[in-house]
Amino acid sequence: MSARMKGYKKELGRKGEDIAAAFLLASGYRLLERNYRALRGEIDIIAEQGHTLVFVEVKTKRSEGFGEPEEWVDRRKQKQIGKVAEAYLQDHDVEERDCRFDVVAVVYGAAGPEVRHTVDAFWLEE
Repeated sequence: MSARMKGYKKELGRKGEDIAAAFLLASGYRLLERNYRALRGEIDIIAEQGHTLVFVEVKTKRSEGFGEPEEWVDRRKQKQIGKVAEAYLQDHDVEERDCRFDVVAVVYGAAGPEVRHTVDAFWLEE
């Protein structure tokens, strides 16, 4: 992939994350972190909804190909997100707290971006 294409994808992803963050705020979430990095991984958004800690993966799509963004969060990606979430919980001394994993898909179409929020998108297996 060319440097130009990587830059385009990074910018598209950043715009998608900005849209997702605004959507979550408008939906009553409290944003705690963006782009939290640990263990060679990243969680796009960490938020609170009531007393629940929510780890949010954002996927952004502009073209019609390559399937739906929600499907891009495969088992390997879920495990990676889970490890980073564990690191966050340890780093912030979080115990006895409800947590969940959501996916926000931002799909650009002719009418502008559409936001699709999947609550409890996946569970981690022990």
